[in-house]
Amino acid sequence: MHAVGISRHAGTPAVRTAVVWDVLSAVLAERVAATGRGRLDIVDAGGGTGGFAVPLADLGHAVTVVDPSPDSLAALERRAAEAGVEVRALQGDAADLGELLPSGGADLVLCHSVLEYVEDPIGAVTAMAGLLREGGVISVLAANPLAAALHRASSGRFDEARRALDDPEGRWGDRDPTPRRFTREALERLLTVTGFAPGEVHGVRIFADLVPSRLLDGEPGAARALVDLEQAAAVHPVLRDIATQLHVLGHR
Repeated sequence: MHAVGISRHAGTPAVRTAVVWDVLSAVLAERVAATGRGRLDIVDAGGGTGGFAVPLADLGHAVTVVDPSPDSLAALERRAAEAGVEVRALQGDAADLGELLPSGGADLVLCHSVLEYVEDPIGAVTAMAGLLREGGVISVLAANPLAAALHRASSGRFDEARRALDDPEGRWGDRDPTPRRFTREALERLLTVTGFAPGEVHGVRIFADLVPSRLLDGEPGAARALVDLEQAAAVHPVLRDIATQLHVLGHR
């Protein structure tokens, strides 16, 4: 599929990102048709080293990455240079978006693996909403507490698995490096209260984190088959909700 091709072209793990690229490819096509502009304005909040930003720029879109880490932004600039594309890099936090970028200037905002770490998720998404033009879209990717419980249990840490289920933030203990996780319902509520209409939720990395890499490396066609399985399971009403990450679009 086209989305998987994008992911591989950028050198990212296709199996882990294929479902997200499927959704983004459809969003890009829809926004290009709706706006009549082949070059969309995209902001990647917390975009780090450019795993999404660089391939989006390679498609011809104007991409700005805002990230608090100067090291990540330096790596982003190297990756963009190697790919022969331009990506604007700005240092800042989610709370700074309104000061760094003009309001109403973006067609798409990426918020991938960000809400787990910001102090104020509602404030962060509200700031991102302010960047979007009418009809714009936010792409949210966040860690799922149900998956955390499954993964802790599979490694024999049953008490930690129980804590992940019971904790309001989806944390399995004091040593958990992730400050918070989001269920499907929590993500939908977050988008609704910040002025978005939530779209369909997709599960990301349902099986990919459970399959040993040696199986993918040693079996011809295994990676392609796993991508097909991930794509088929992404909207399954049970499997989706136990994915490592949940992906949802919010429409302005």
